[in-house]
Amino acid sequence: MRTGRIQGVFLAVAAVLLVSGAVKVLLLPTHPVSRVAQLRDEPLPSPFEALKPLHRPKTPPVANDWLASYPERGETLAEYLASDPVRASSQRRILYVLHVGTLTDRQRETAEQTADYLGRFFGLPVQLLPPLEASAIPAEARRINPRSPDHPQLFTGWVLAQLVPLRPPDALAVLALTGEDLFPDPSWNFVFGQAAPDQGVGVWSLHRFSTPGQEERLLARTLKLAAHELGHLLSVTHCPAYECVMNGSNHLEETDSRPLEPCPSCLAKLLASTGADPLHRYDSLLEFWSARQPPSGLTSHLTAARAAVLEAR
Repeated sequence: MRTGRIQGVFLAVAAVLLVSGAVKVLLLPTHPVSRVAQLRDEPLPSPFEALKPLHRPKTPPVANDWLASYPERGETLAEYLASDPVRASSQRRILYVLHVGTLTDRQRETAEQTADYLGRFFGLPVQLLPPLEASAIPAEARRINPRSPDHPQLFTGWVLAQLVPLRPPDALAVLALTGEDLFPDPSWNFVFGQAAPDQGVGVWSLHRFSTPGQEERLLARTLKLAAHELGHLLSVTHCPAYECVMNGSNHLEETDSRPLEPCPSCLAKLLASTGADPLHRYDSLLEFWSARQPPSGLTSHLTAARAAVLEAR
């Protein structure tokens, strides 16, 4: 399975987030247009080909966007299937979620909704593990951010090391959500999260998603990050072809502009990994959003995608 490359991609996201505030000029994108066209023109099996008209091509990046700094070739469905991707099996198909450290009531509610959403998004069962309480975190796993006095942070390496022995034999992945700010290395300012794909574990923080005046975006931001990074744990790389939940993100504004849904190619990859039924997936996601305020246009998109899948059968 391809693990090192995926992990490197994920850590690169955090590195750019770290320096983007200081970098004023970035190189213009150089990824070949012909490659992007090749990705979009690849014939997909039914029903995924029928979904293409519902998805917008990737908007050209501007300075400080992900593709402006990190041109990427992307990956066709055929290349993905030939790469020995991570796949769910009858013995290993459960997503486990747990909380780490201190969460506010709203963050805890968001984490619970995220666990529900991930099961629907990937078509896999989700179970909760007992939390890692703040009292169990040793002092050496914490620090005060040297750039922000009185700003405590939690070391991702410690969290990942705790998750590995907690992983049950039937786990496809173990995901930890925390309300605490994270750092992956003493030289770094912060990171939104970190994964260990070879171990099938990851930790993500909700801390920086509740920016003042934008609290209503907490759920959508958390769902995007969790779905995106779990996609990486299933061997799906960044998507440069469509507006897609698997687009790379260099800053919070870019995250906000990214859709919650995968493009047809990335959806085909994800469902090849999980074995989920696309029609049941859309029904389940529509049920999830029927009890909540969905992002603009999402319900109509899911409804149209469901109709396209039905017609393609």
